[in-house]
Amino acid sequence: MAGRDDLSDVDFGPLSPLVADPRATDVFLTAEGALWVDRGAGLEPDAEARLAPEQARELAVRLIAAGGRHLDEATPCMDVRLGEGVRVHAVLPPVSPHGPVLSIRLPRRSPPDFAALVADGFFAREGDVERARALVVERRNILVTGAGGSGKTTLLGALLALAPPTERIVVIEDVGELRIAHPHVVPLEARQPNLEGRGAIGLDRLVREALRMRPDRLVVGECRGPELRELLSALNTGHDGGAGTLHANSLADVPARLEALAATAGLGAEALARQAVSAIDAVLHLERREGRRRLVAIGRPALDARSRLVMEPT
Repeated sequence: MAGRDDLSDVDFGPLSPLVADPRATDVFLTAEGALWVDRGAGLEPDAEARLAPEQARELAVRLIAAGGRHLDEATPCMDVRLGEGVRVHAVLPPVSPHGPVLSIRLPRRSPPDFAALVADGFFAREGDVERARALVVERRNILVTGAGGSGKTTLLGALLALAPPTERIVVIEDVGELRIAHPHVVPLEARQPNLEGRGAIGLDRLVREALRMRPDRLVVGECRGPELRELLSALNTGHDGGAGTLHANSLADVPARLEALAATAGLGAEALARQAVSAIDAVLHLERREGRRRLVAIGRPALDARSRLVMEPT
């Protein structure tokens, strides 16, 4: 029961009852000191506690420090992992002008496996269960897309658990969230710069390092910058069975999102399109509606008449 049960040394203060609630998936502290919780059916206010700005700041600084990082006016935004998958994001003034803000993502005590997702109706369309399973078995390169909280990490973890136990899965994340029920997973996490601004190790470098570790499957937990170029390059040079996630509002929006990220790495739209068509075999798009997360579309990258990237529903 990893995730929340290994946090005995972390004091969440007034948030402790909410963090301990097995139904809670997200806990939020607003700049006004109000608490909100998502127990699977959408956000609900919690009237049991309200934090003064001084309390909120002390709690935010302490939680970030528990994850080995530093939060102050010079570094007012920070993200950490606590335990085996609790993610804490904090923002201080002046970035949040009215007071400290906390966002806590809580993993399920037992992440659902592929069979549990099927039983829960995650695959809404006929045939998608078999198609999703085949993508892993046939070692296709997969991109899982959707908005925040749509279940991208949950689905990716369940899919990767279907990989043969003899395979080596190297997972690269900014803050570790993926939990994969597999005997050979190598997690790598980015490192923030120290107080002198040195020592940072970004996701793009970690992708290059991972290629020296003989991965059978190379996974980037979330593509958000220059690491996209490194991942596409790797998937285009024989590293099949790879995967990643990407924030996007719809399947049709994926090309624009990829182009924006590619631009941060100096990759033009046409070059990105050709790389993506060659590297990515399938895009699985998720949505969350009325508290339920579902796979709603599967597509594949293609080139239009102008050699620009588009998504073809399949």
